[in-house]
Amino acid sequence: MGEKLKLIKGGNLIDPANGINAPFDLLIRDGVVAEISASGFETSSFQDGLQVIDAFGLNVAPGFVDVHSHFRDPGFTEKEDIHTGALAAAAGGYTSVVLMANTSPAIDSVELYKEVCARAAEEKINIYQSAAVTVGRAGKELVCMEELAEAGVKGFTDDGSPITDEGLVIAAMQNAARLGRPLSFHEEEPSYIGVAGINEGEISGRLGLKGADRRAEIEMVRRDLELALRTGCGIDIQHVSARESVELIREARKRDTAGLIHAEATPNHFSLTEEAVLRYGTNAKINPPLRTEEDRQAIVDALQDGTIDIIATDHAPHTAADKARGGWFSNEGQYKKGAEPGEVEAGLFGKAPSGILGLETAFSLSVKNLIRPGYLSLSGFIERISVNPARLYGLNVGKLSVGSPADIVIFSDKLETEYGKFYSKSENSPFLGAVLPGKVLYTICGGRVVYDAAGRGMRTIDL
Repeated sequence: MGEKLKLIKGGNLIDPANGINAPFDLLIRDGVVAEISASGFETSSFQDGLQVIDAFGLNVAPGFVDVHSHFRDPGFTEKEDIHTGALAAAAGGYTSVVLMANTSPAIDSVELYKEVCARAAEEKINIYQSAAVTVGRAGKELVCMEELAEAGVKGFTDDGSPITDEGLVIAAMQNAARLGRPLSFHEEEPSYIGVAGINEGEISGRLGLKGADRRAEIEMVRRDLELALRTGCGIDIQHVSARESVELIREARKRDTAGLIHAEATPNHFSLTEEAVLRYGTNAKINPPLRTEEDRQAIVDALQDGTIDIIATDHAPHTAADKARGGWFSNEGQYKKGAEPGEVEAGLFGKAPSGILGLETAFSLSVKNLIRPGYLSLSGFIERISVNPARLYGLNVGKLSVGSPADIVIFSDKLETEYGKFYSKSENSPFLGAVLPGKVLYTICGGRVVYDAAGRGMRTIDL
């Protein structure tokens, strides 16, 4: 028997990069897209062994691309490691992820970068490691950006820590512009933050906490937008949370004739508000924090009109013990240590790390909050979760052209998923146990099926 082929048959192909949203069959050979056909392929025409994936009633699209994930490796592998993170990504429909540099030690040298890349290459999805902007992410001294770029780094970020030194930011932007690499910015000015991870507002007041003032984000977004336009540096404003930030980005993009300005929204920020802290405790503690319904709606509107052009997860695993240090954490009202909402002490709540899982639930939350309400079409969603993230980092993914890597997600926006457990090593999510709309059936990376949802299975036909 000759070469094995894969045929995805009968699905609706959604490929915004090529302007396709219609029924197509897709043939995979040697890990790349070999042919697509609107009229379909007859399986009897193949002389070699053929694996057929039945995609009737399903959507076929470029695999999702996440430009903001934390796999906690090296340094915090009790929370997640490269392997479990890759499994979580595949289960969520992701074929490519970009890892942040806030590991221990931080990824600030070529040696560390290559070490992580060597381990990542053993996984079945595409994993790209970013590098820090400053040495140790301490905000004092720039890394050797030229050497890191030459080693293959696609972008730089001190995510988790803001860079408050404006002169250092300008120097980093000038270097990045010369190297053709984007900078991604965590925008929270520390002087405006009491207890991180909870919005300074009604809910923090009810809990007796001084939270994170929205000005912490707004002022740094304002600064970095202006500096990017001045230096000609491509930037990504990470995890936008405030409606004022949205408006600043919208106005900056009107002035941006070079396509420099990008911004990302997480499913957490377009799905939840600060009130989630009352229900989920530290499992709703995130930086920047969940804010008001007006802020959430502004983010949704910005995704709809393209002001925010990327959906990114900020997948941030933490152990149950980590979250419990904050006094109480909850799914469906099961409290730990602290008695009840309203009785949480600021010092205790502040001890829990901020962060929520994201890779496995991102699609369902997008269906629930963006697609079903009509803010985004399926094609618009794929543009924001596959096409635009790939373009930001210059990755050869996010499209299904003939000859492109066969990185594919097959999904239904009609079926549901019960999130009774996660492939991630951690479970810090408000959505643990939830039943949400949308289901990933298959994830295919480089022509290989890396995730096959239970209950459907792949038909194999040997001719």
